[in-house]
Amino acid sequence: MFDRDLWREIFQSINKNRTRGILSGFTVAFAILLFTILFGIANGLKNTFKEAFADDATNAMFIRAGRTTKAHKGMQAGRRIQFKNNDFDFLKDDFGNRVEYITARIYKGLTATYKNEQNSYNIRAVHPDHQYLEKTLMNEGRYINQNDLINKTKVIVIGRLVEEDLFLRGEEPLGKYINLGGIQYKVVGTFSDEGNDNEERIIYMPVTTAQQVYGNNDHLDQINLSYNPTMSTDQAIAFGNEINRALKDRFSVARSDQRAIRVFNMASQTKGVNQMNNVLAIIILIIGLGTLIAGIVGISNIMIFIVKERTKEIGIRKALGASPRSIVSIILLESIIITAIAGYIGLLMGVGVIEWIGPSLKDYFITDPGVSTQLVISATITLIAAGTLAGYVPAKRASRIKPIVALRNE
Repeated sequence: MFDRDLWREIFQSINKNRTRGILSGFTVAFAILLFTILFGIANGLKNTFKEAFADDATNAMFIRAGRTTKAHKGMQAGRRIQFKNNDFDFLKDDFGNRVEYITARIYKGLTATYKNEQNSYNIRAVHPDHQYLEKTLMNEGRYINQNDLINKTKVIVIGRLVEEDLFLRGEEPLGKYINLGGIQYKVVGTFSDEGNDNEERIIYMPVTTAQQVYGNNDHLDQINLSYNPTMSTDQAIAFGNEINRALKDRFSVARSDQRAIRVFNMASQTKGVNQMNNVLAIIILIIGLGTLIAGIVGISNIMIFIVKERTKEIGIRKALGASPRSIVSIILLESIIITAIAGYIGLLMGVGVIEWIGPSLKDYFITDPGVSTQLVISATITLIAAGTLAGYVPAKRASRIKPIVALRNE
């Protein structure tokens, strides 16, 4: 049951020995403060890595063509590699179910005009699978589909910022026609993107339409694909290397030529980021544990001192008939209250510091630093448990001392 006299006595003891309580609390609060800040910064770094790849599928590969830098099979260096539709079909057909989504890209820069509004935008001619590789979020209408490719229709999907630039607020863009470089295209969808604003200032059109209108050829600027998500990271890296070798053989490029055909594999980036996060987590964990251990040692020493300091008081209590259990309870509850309050204050201060300096840390590649409340509470409970254990042993020993011996203690 709740013993009012016991709790009154505990708070009177804390109030009477404010310096002792402040010193005990400071040790705990400072440990939790550092713990919160360290783990908050670590989470901020993880958020930065996560944000860097937010607008692309995590299992994507980007295949780009350049110029050869080495002579190979009688062909001179400096030869330009040009992807075509049959290269796209080669990747799609020959690698079977290891390819999840695949799309080509053709890049154009055109001026878009609607009524009295005009602006220049990047145009990407793509296949329907591009929506999933780019993580395009449809706001209204639809994306490019297979019928658009077959019929080479003059349709476009515009980004959120393109819509804001060209259309009056409240005007419905779907079904309207935008002039791109002198040719009318029908808007069939609007989209948003989790990446930066540049990703929402793009216009998509069917790849076959761009090939017919802007060059009358089957040229492609880039081929992107995503690998089967059931692959492990190492399998995905090996798959990317296999694609690289296959395309180099197809274009008679030396295996050691790094510029002619380049495969940017997100699996390699993911592996590197995961390794960095793991190393960072270990470092932060070691520092965090070191901070907690320092706090545990500090509060343990203070508890031993407190018990020693109160030896005479314990003797008086025993002489007045107090049981050993009640003596131990008073000391431990006092320790728990001080540690819990100080831990909460340390948590509030840590969160406050993170909130205060968080925006400025963006310049140091730390995004939205924060820490799990559950983690900090667990650390506080660990400190409370350590303080309780540290106080229990000497308090138990002191409670067994005979009153006359305790009263003689200096």
